[in-house]
Amino acid sequence: MYTFRLGKLNVQVHTASVPLHWPELSRLLCTHTQKRLNRWRADGRALRKLPVHVGLVVTEEEPSYADMASLVVWCMAVGISYVSVYDHNGIFKRNNSRLMDEILKQQQELLGLDCSKYSVEFANHDKTGQDLNCQSALKVLSPEDGKADIVKAAQNFCQLVAQQQRTHSDLDVNMLDNLLSSTHGFPDPDLVLKFGPVDSTLGFLPWHIRLTEIISLPSHLNISYEDFFSALHHYAACEQRWGK
Repeated sequence: MYTFRLGKLNVQVHTASVPLHWPELSRLLCTHTQKRLNRWRADGRALRKLPVHVGLVVTEEEPSYADMASLVVWCMAVGISYVSVYDHNGIFKRNNSRLMDEILKQQQELLGLDCSKYSVEFANHDKTGQDLNCQSALKVLSPEDGKADIVKAAQNFCQLVAQQQRTHSDLDVNMLDNLLSSTHGFPDPDLVLKFGPVDSTLGFLPWHIRLTEIISLPSHLNISYEDFFSALHHYAACEQRWGK
């Protein structure tokens, strides 16, 4: 008997009753993976609107690297360009290499040979000037990041005033938006998927999400693609009136 991974499933092949021909098995797995990927691509194209930037916010105490990696890879597969991962204890950020290893593993399992077209890039604060022209860019954030962005934006504005390029009366909502965009490197999130029972985003980019659609799900643990896509479908169907 042979056991191998297919996504989150362990598949067992009993060789006593079924002759095992690895080339045929390999072609079968590739066909299955390609069909699944084609379905995910079609799902993304079928939505009336697809978020450019999704925030994945975990409010639970014990985050799962495997389930978060699945969410990131699904975002990539449906065509989302920017993904932010956040937990209020900063566990993912402190262990981002472990998360990256899990993402690469699931890319191979879920996207198969096509995974080279779906590269993911960590865009950390110490590399804010790096090129983000990849398929999907990923930031792993902690509560300190939202505060740090605002502090840096304030410092940049003070420097402009000191250089007499701006006056204190120039500071308004649009100016702060521009300053934060230059420090953050990502567009503001269109959608936040919040996981867990806490009715709060617990410090996730407080300024950047003032116009963001927030959808709550019970947990990220053992989440299915169907749950994920149902949230995207809900977002696509909602009408944002921007305060009107």
